[in-house]
Amino acid sequence: MALHHAHPGEIVDVRPLGRQLSESISTTLIKTPHIQVFRFILKRNQVFAEHKVPDEITIQCLEGAVEFKTPVNTQILHAGELVYLARGNLHELKGIVDSSVLVTIVTCETPQG
Repeated sequence: MALHHAHPGEIVDVRPLGRQLSESISTTLIKTPHIQVFRFILKRNQVFAEHKVPDEITIQCLEGAVEFKTPVNTQILHAGELVYLARGNLHELKGIVDSSVLVTIVTCETPQG
């Protein structure tokens, strides 16, 4: 069975999951050749190990709080806050409490030449 991804014009609910957060799993909401949006679930103390994405991304904390670490800085991302990363920036996430974040990846076009 194929996973459902939103179609153009379809409304997607990204409100906090509340009591359902503890049973929820990470889900891709939108996937096209140029954009990917997914809700990523991080349980308390769960680490999404250091990695990088070849495209520009935003990470928005929808609920809870996550530790957001780069090679030069560690910050706490709280519900309602968003961070932007340029292409290839190393980063790591850790759930301070059960949390969900909305990740948007935008494929960067490279000039032909």
